[in-house]
Amino acid sequence: MRTISSAEIKNSSVEQLNALCETLREEIFRTVSTCGGHLSSNLGTVELTVALHRVFDFPRDKIIFDVGHQCYTHKLLSGRAPLFHTLRKEGGLSGFPKREESEYDCYDTGHAGTALSAALGIAKARDLKGEDFSVIALIGDGSFQNGLIYEALNSLKILHTNILILLNDNGMSISPTVGSTHEILNELKDSACTEDVALFERFGLTYRGIVNGNKLEELLPALEEAKETLRSSSVLLHVVTKKGQGYPFSENAPVETHGLDPKPRVEHSYSEALGDELMRLASHDERVAVITAAMTDSLGLRNFFEQFPERAFDVGICEEHAAVLAAGLATQGMRPYYAIYSTFLQRAYDEIIHDICGQNLPVTFCIDHAGITGPDGETHQGIFDLSYLAPIPNLTIGIPKDISELRAMLRAGLRYDGPMAVRYPHLGEIGAHCELEIGKFEVLHSTMSDIIVFAAGGRCISLAQKLRATLAKEGIDFSIVNARFLRPLDEALLASRRESYVITLEDNIVRGGIGDAIARFYRNSGKAVFCFGYGDAFIPHGEISSLSVKSGLDPDEIAEKIRGCHARG
Repeated sequence: MRTISSAEIKNSSVEQLNALCETLREEIFRTVSTCGGHLSSNLGTVELTVALHRVFDFPRDKIIFDVGHQCYTHKLLSGRAPLFHTLRKEGGLSGFPKREESEYDCYDTGHAGTALSAALGIAKARDLKGEDFSVIALIGDGSFQNGLIYEALNSLKILHTNILILLNDNGMSISPTVGSTHEILNELKDSACTEDVALFERFGLTYRGIVNGNKLEELLPALEEAKETLRSSSVLLHVVTKKGQGYPFSENAPVETHGLDPKPRVEHSYSEALGDELMRLASHDERVAVITAAMTDSLGLRNFFEQFPERAFDVGICEEHAAVLAAGLATQGMRPYYAIYSTFLQRAYDEIIHDICGQNLPVTFCIDHAGITGPDGETHQGIFDLSYLAPIPNLTIGIPKDISELRAMLRAGLRYDGPMAVRYPHLGEIGAHCELEIGKFEVLHSTMSDIIVFAAGGRCISLAQKLRATLAKEGIDFSIVNARFLRPLDEALLASRRESYVITLEDNIVRGGIGDAIARFYRNSGKAVFCFGYGDAFIPHGEISSLSVKSGLDPDEIAEKIRGCHARG
């Protein structure tokens, strides 16, 4: 697609801008169909973004996209159209705003709820420096449930600065929006309820709305008025859009088309297995409850919610609240399973430590999308969870090698009288049915070699097995152990091994992970321990396999290390 200049947008008629919107929508659909990415959220915000580029002067004016997965039109209108075919590809455009990518992106986003605080910081810096530009926070109604939004609103009057909040209300986050905030917004849409308007204005906002966010004829004058009002106060402009706008299949299935994978699935979904196993457990045990934070469908829980609605809780984008809710349920004898992506669990770290593990409560964390996740980039790579969970007392941490081991760990969580975390990638192998004992490793291959490989998780076990097959042609063999628990470590097995050379593999940063724990155990033992995982850096977007190699799990490097150990042995 050709570059579209700011002058062209500002000088076009409304009819020409509407035609441009259709061109942009087609480009987004074509590119996402090829590269994967977020479809329905971007289709719904085409007109809104075009109107913003018409009324405001980017990059002098600043826009912060909350979450950021609705920024594709902004990228197309800010000089990046010729590169749009590289979206989410390694070395290409990010699927989220990136400051290092363009001066039009003033703040990196990827998690919900951060845009308003960031906008206030940018606006206050503007004021302190005596500069003059507009600051806009584009926030979806799903993010408006997040507590960070209200912390920011609470400080709006204190900071004495003016910003424009664009509330993009489409009734969705990833899953349909839930809760009282959703009800308040619906009341505003239905009747412009005076009490609800007053609620926003008590924060120091001038409320404007309701505006059809997919109709330029309404959007343009509303944005012009909001821009003028910014001279004297902060503004909340309430716009209503349709997720998936312009493509009926996406409009009718906004959850299923929120994020698309361009490749056919060749592995099986851990999420689907999670939902299936939790339904089985719940049917036999009335203590089982499920909690998620706006990810019912993404985590394979829709059937559970339909079959056991009284024990299923989607609290919206409120990860910290979800953790404490689980803690409260557990104090009264329930067995809550808190399902969440690895990257989002980081937001509830204090609650994991203080409320759940500090009270030694039987809450099971089901941590999906662990390890490198690929095209979504730095904000979504689940490479830190082993390291940030490992230091917490009372917490058991499991790393299943396949879907059958995930099921076994979920069953174990029901019997276990303490907190447990189970982390796994999005896709993997099914494996054979198994039962396991908490804290016990599994020896997959044992040999008389003086080399042993401890591999954590299916990806690393697969890597170890491929390396063994390759090196067998050179007469080199080594033992392989499924290191399926970081806490507690299988110290009895570790102490029993006589190999002099120890290799560890994990789909996590090396610092603080399972390799670190094994190395500490073998300290002063005379064994040589070599840990492989990811280095001290954020991992960009790209293909999972390529990123893994470049970030620290390089088969050639590991094979060379094993050859060296074999030669010395």
